[in-house]
Amino acid sequence: MSPAAPVRGESGAERGESLVQRTASKTVLTVCTRLWNQAKRLTTQVRRRSRQIHVRGLAIGGDAPIAVQSMTKTDTRDVAATMTEIRRLHVAGCEIVRLAVPDREAAEALAQIRQRTDLPLVADIHFDYRLALAALEAGVDKLRLNPGNIGGRAKVEEVVRAASARGVPIRIGVNAGSLEKDILERSGRVPEALVESALRHVGILEDCGFADIVVSLKAADVRTMVAAYEMIAERIDYPLHLGVTEAGPTFQGTIKSTVGIGHLLAEGIGDTIRVSLTGDSGEEVRVGLEILYALGLREKRLEIVSCPSCGRCEIDLFTVVREAEKRLQGEDLPAMKVAIMGCVVNGPGESIEADVGLAGGNGLGILFRNGQIVRRVQESEMIDALVEECRAYAAERRQSEHAG
Repeated sequence: MSPAAPVRGESGAERGESLVQRTASKTVLTVCTRLWNQAKRLTTQVRRRSRQIHVRGLAIGGDAPIAVQSMTKTDTRDVAATMTEIRRLHVAGCEIVRLAVPDREAAEALAQIRQRTDLPLVADIHFDYRLALAALEAGVDKLRLNPGNIGGRAKVEEVVRAASARGVPIRIGVNAGSLEKDILERSGRVPEALVESALRHVGILEDCGFADIVVSLKAADVRTMVAAYEMIAERIDYPLHLGVTEAGPTFQGTIKSTVGIGHLLAEGIGDTIRVSLTGDSGEEVRVGLEILYALGLREKRLEIVSCPSCGRCEIDLFTVVREAEKRLQGEDLPAMKVAIMGCVVNGPGESIEADVGLAGGNGLGILFRNGQIVRRVQESEMIDALVEECRAYAAERRQSEHAG
């Protein structure tokens, strides 16, 4: 049997209920206050001041926008396959592409790749200084290496001279999985060890009179990675390349990268980012861009607001959102906010607030543009109608901008 509801005259129950309500209200207020204070710190955080370098004309560091990078997953020696991937990365929004250079054949392939794309190219070099020289000859725009593992001082100086003559910067890429033996035995894989390794390699380049440097300190452990970047940000003023290395499969890697990279960017640390996923490289770019969008560091051209769906939803919301996103990403649209909602609770309100909105229910959809209802359509017509309204909104925007 269900317990009887409290009634007037049950002062103890009323007092107990009132206490619960007051406690809950106080807890909610405390949480909201903390979130508000965090939001204020986020929006007022001053970006770390760093030097600025250029990679094929793209500025990194200083007050330049945070650049999004990725790395090809094809065999660099397979020029056709690698170019196909580079084109997909470009379409996804990638601004810098890194390629593995494991041998001489891969280094020679870079020359053909360089001729077929204008995207900045980074050669990833390990162990053999001659591969760095060959990559520079092929026309790459940046080197990623650790000076300590490509040979003695004379070999490092030869690479530095060649890079300097071509105006090519060098990224010192420290990774927790490949720390120097002496540092690893002394300290283990701790943030301080990554910083010590980075400073050691920076010192090698500085001793050669080279300062066109970018630094990264990556680890698979998010806390180690965050702490290492926070430490080195106070020690050097070179641009910092952020990333959680070996972050894992797409879902797990997305979470780890968002927490690590997002945390640092919110603190004002970081000048370029690469999300590492065991999956499609285009997804790495999309995740990286979403991190920037979420922090207000990049204006999102297409923002879709959609409900998670629940028992009230009366349309096939998942299909509508998926297909609409796919269609709209192929359209030439200005920056805009599109709401796709599946019920009457929040649907009309979100749709009115968006540039273009769709509020669905009972097999029907109401289309909004600029906060006004423009038409009603059947569920089977929703996707086409939404795309048409987005095109109409875009045309209105262009006409208005042209008239102004």
